[in-house]
Amino acid sequence: MRTPLSRLRTGIVVTALTAGALSAFPPLASSALARPSYPAGCPWMDAGKTPDQRARLLLNASSLEQKMRWLNEQAATRPSQTTFEDGVTYPAQLPCTPAIVYTDGPDGVRGTTGVTAFPAPISLASTWSSGLSYAKGKAQAAEAVGKGRTVVLAPGIAGGRTPLSGRNSEYLGEDSLLSGTLSAENIKGLQTGDPSKPTLAVLKHYVANEQETDRTASSSNVDERTLRQVYDLPFEIAVKNGRPGGVMCSYNQINGVYACENDLLKNVLKGTLGFDGFVVSDFWAVRSTAPSLNAGMDQELNKPIYYTPAALNAAVTTGQITPAKIDQAAFLVVRAYIRAGLFDHPAPAPADNVSTTADKNVALSVATQGSVLLKNSGILPLQGSGKKIAVIGPTASNTPTDGISASSVCASLFFGQPSISCPSPVAGVDAIRQRAAQNGGTVTFDNGQNLDSAKAVAQAADVVVVFGHYTEGEFADRPNLNLDGNGDALVDAVATANPSTVVVLQTGSAVLMPWLPKVKAVMEAWYAGDQQGTAIARLLYGDDNFTGRLPMTFPKALSDTPTNTPAQFPGITDANGIRQVSYSEGLKVGYKWYDAQGIQPLYEFGYGLSYTKFLYSGLQVAKPSPGSLKVSFLVSNIGARAGTETSQVYLTLPAAAGEPGKRLVAFSQPSLLAGQSKVVTLTISGTTPDHPFSYWKTSTHAWTTPAGAFKVQVGPSSRTLPLGTTVTLP
Repeated sequence: MRTPLSRLRTGIVVTALTAGALSAFPPLASSALARPSYPAGCPWMDAGKTPDQRARLLLNASSLEQKMRWLNEQAATRPSQTTFEDGVTYPAQLPCTPAIVYTDGPDGVRGTTGVTAFPAPISLASTWSSGLSYAKGKAQAAEAVGKGRTVVLAPGIAGGRTPLSGRNSEYLGEDSLLSGTLSAENIKGLQTGDPSKPTLAVLKHYVANEQETDRTASSSNVDERTLRQVYDLPFEIAVKNGRPGGVMCSYNQINGVYACENDLLKNVLKGTLGFDGFVVSDFWAVRSTAPSLNAGMDQELNKPIYYTPAALNAAVTTGQITPAKIDQAAFLVVRAYIRAGLFDHPAPAPADNVSTTADKNVALSVATQGSVLLKNSGILPLQGSGKKIAVIGPTASNTPTDGISASSVCASLFFGQPSISCPSPVAGVDAIRQRAAQNGGTVTFDNGQNLDSAKAVAQAADVVVVFGHYTEGEFADRPNLNLDGNGDALVDAVATANPSTVVVLQTGSAVLMPWLPKVKAVMEAWYAGDQQGTAIARLLYGDDNFTGRLPMTFPKALSDTPTNTPAQFPGITDANGIRQVSYSEGLKVGYKWYDAQGIQPLYEFGYGLSYTKFLYSGLQVAKPSPGSLKVSFLVSNIGARAGTETSQVYLTLPAAAGEPGKRLVAFSQPSLLAGQSKVVTLTISGTTPDHPFSYWKTSTHAWTTPAGAFKVQVGPSSRTLPLGTTVTLP
């Protein structure tokens, strides 16, 4: 059996017609009628027909076992191969079917070199920028095609119920509207950013996949309303607005039934949400043949185990499935490939280096706009000439200290290594040194391994920039939210030695800050990709202004989080070896928990500082049509420099809805010169996939808009909302 590293296989199959496909069809003489624009004998390659017609033509010409090939990723995408691992054999595929290679890809094209290491998705979420999410998808699609890969397993969505989840950095925060919106734009960039270089996006992991601890042997036990409003809702937004070609079902059980054989696939994802692509499993997430296929899982990822011809034929023979069910699954896969352009735009042979200057500029923009300024007591931006600057901490340098360097915080970890190739990112100390030289400044570096040495370097400096980090990634959850490598002690010691200390955090989720009162400034840079140092230096010196806003709540203590009992996280293992995880916090996830419980977080959702200041005024709320609101307000830049604000609109439903406080329903990012003002107008419609005015009513199994007064609030974060009014909806 392969190890999970097989998901990163580098044996790329170059897209080509099946051997011999055209040899039996000699070219027509010049006097003959104009030949079709597709190979003779392959009507499914007629680009003039619809994807539905083309998929049906191919499958009508296929035997049942040729159709079965589409139900396994390896068999579907390697048409010239007939025998796979463990001796599983299929008939040869029909001619003109292209080879298609999958790649994992939340932060770039994984499993290869010569690609851009984009910042982690949590950094992208911190930009709150639909435009950057689209641009990142477009750039990544071009690199994937350049590497011969045309199906991208990304983006990823989760509900953010615990900051300890090991894959938080691969997701887009705790709010359904924000994560769903950015996912939809990322999907559009991947699939339609460059029609000549299309890829198919696979949205993952469906659904309630919120921890790595025993992820393959745990049950997310969640009530219907919470499932629909918290965990399903961002998928609904992404599916309806982004139209991904695929959705990946997750490892976990949902209420005792594994996700890849759960009726949620056919009843909710393909039913209520209207998803019309194909559902593919995560690696080894399949547990059955007939139950999975009948539930709506169309394709098994990696080697054929449960969707082999033998297993499928046996299920047909015993009446557990029908040939029509196999045909329907194959149709969804083939149509998705065709609709995405994968039949008509075969990927070229993989190139060695596909990372372009333009792609790195996108990565730099995400790293810059995704960094969040959390505290600034007048020390930033760094100014003055001839400053002596101390840069301290192992992740500031490309030289490893006990195996830790800038590369360690380029991306999340996979088997202990960066999940994407990032051998030599722009290191913080190098970028700061280069930038300091422009002001006649000097930089001294210390890796922070010895506290006495670090304190001595700090004392001799005018300003200290200390880097703190922790690593996280697939296969394990975080044990705590403290800095790794004695990082909290390092920050405390350095700040004690020199109060003029700036902390640069490189983490994948929230982090505790016991040293916070001792430092002058804190910025969260996340896992910022291969342009991390450039972004950090530009922000520290004020060459760029901070625009990032937190996409998740930072607690003061781990006990303040919603999942603060063992039953909630990581769950309690039952007699059958299944970890039962109680989602008893219900709707109270993220900022809704802190609001409902009256807990003051360290830094709230939506929070972030700037080098300028903004003033809100003039709120007006109108009802332009039944079931919609038009919210207008004035944003003024009252500071001394240009900046971009992230204006947020929250709505509190009437008490009859039983909701835990407010919800984000709209946001905008006006860019203003010093002294400039702009009117921001946002329309909130009850017909959009985020259901802003509604709650899930379990008695009717439907979204319901309650009667009564809705409270509208506007401001720069979920806890700072200077404008507010109430309005009644019909």
